[in-house]
Amino acid sequence: MIAKLWLWTAGFIIFVCQNLAMAALSKSPLPIAEMSAETKECVKCHKKNNPGIVQEWGKSKHYGANVGCYECHAAEEGDVDAYIHDDKKVKKLVSILVTPKDCGTCHEKAADEMTNSRHAKGGHILDSLDNLLAEVVEGNRKMITEGFPGGNSAAAVNGCWQCHGSKVKVLEDGQLDPATYPNTGIGRINPDGSEGSCSACHSRHAFSAALAREPDNCGKCHLGPDHPQKEIYEESKHGIAFKAYRDEMNMDSAKWVVGEDYTAAPTCATCHMGATKNQPSSHNVGDRISWTNRPPISVRPEVMDAKMGLASAERKWDTRRESMKDVCNACHSEDHTDKFYIQYDALIELYNDKFAKPGKALMEAAKPLLKPAKFSNKVEWTWFELWHHEGRRARMAASMQAPDYTHWHGTYDLAKHFYTKMVPELEELIEKNQNSTDPKKAKAARDLKNKLDQVLSSDNHKWYLGQRDKTAKTK
Repeated sequence: MIAKLWLWTAGFIIFVCQNLAMAALSKSPLPIAEMSAETKECVKCHKKNNPGIVQEWGKSKHYGANVGCYECHAAEEGDVDAYIHDDKKVKKLVSILVTPKDCGTCHEKAADEMTNSRHAKGGHILDSLDNLLAEVVEGNRKMITEGFPGGNSAAAVNGCWQCHGSKVKVLEDGQLDPATYPNTGIGRINPDGSEGSCSACHSRHAFSAALAREPDNCGKCHLGPDHPQKEIYEESKHGIAFKAYRDEMNMDSAKWVVGEDYTAAPTCATCHMGATKNQPSSHNVGDRISWTNRPPISVRPEVMDAKMGLASAERKWDTRRESMKDVCNACHSEDHTDKFYIQYDALIELYNDKFAKPGKALMEAAKPLLKPAKFSNKVEWTWFELWHHEGRRARMAASMQAPDYTHWHGTYDLAKHFYTKMVPELEELIEKNQNSTDPKKAKAARDLKNKLDQVLSSDNHKWYLGQRDKTAKTK
């Protein structure tokens, strides 16, 4: 009996020592010795009035480290969004928003990576063509708030801004304007000058890493006709494997290294952010992407990063690709990975050469013949959906190995609408203007016809004119 007890005790000591060693290696910040008096006051009240918040926080690692309400929401005199919370009891300056700058107090590396990523720049869509649709074409200015007496579009507030992020406006009393908050958009522009929202992925108030690793979490924004990454993932072998073997994924593990802690399937987080045995995890989602497939013509990521003013513009596409290959090779052979990229690059080149570059050139040639207001011409809608919807679907699906989205939702729709919508609409413009009494429009019509003839007689499109290469055979 004594021997058994000794063995149990020795085993327990070894177990404890091992765990302490692992904690030291993880370099995690030590817990605060005791919960602050301010947080205790917060909890006393919110437990009664907002029990769900308190319960979620109680399940978090923050709770275990004595990091509470006040530690995250405390504000200082001079903060734009600071206000006195409960001036009878608490009498403390707090802020509703917790920004990446606040989170960076403890999570310095993650906050720095995130704020220097494309995610953090998502709010800059507020000046883009996409937002013009929501603000003007789809919307109006009938959402009147204190901060926006001239009004806002409810379509933008409830749609675009909830994913991309709002530019949060603070009212005189420190409260946040309802047109701009609640908002956890990934590129939220915060009153303290920071960009981004950690709670976009790590939902309040549990801030779970496991939740952030869930594909459905990314699917809040990455789905739908223009960027259906969630649907693409679910169609792919990776998504199928995740659904079948989710219980083997070890999602809530502090250490989450692909090939070591899990092997059943990758998630979005695995490929774009997760750790391998050769590289640490990262909160910069663009570090492993070798093509940027959002714009009309696919470009290398450093080109887009430079436009966004990101330091990662110095990180070239081939370096990023090697980082992604390292993730792939945790489960696949190097030969498998290399040949996948040959297939993927070929699809991008097909899209660029056959549809994107000619389409953009045709729209430039058509510009003098179009009404000046954006989206007031039928052909503009057609071209927008060609690259923004069908073109993206094809490109993004190829990157994630989803054949149905690559073809039937991608290149098929792309080709169908190029030949049955865009070309006839351009021909109609030419016919309408070629005999115009306005010499500028007549010339523009001739120039557009020449450009269209040039495109259609090229090797990519000559089949449309009945000039298909007879030596080419369909198998």
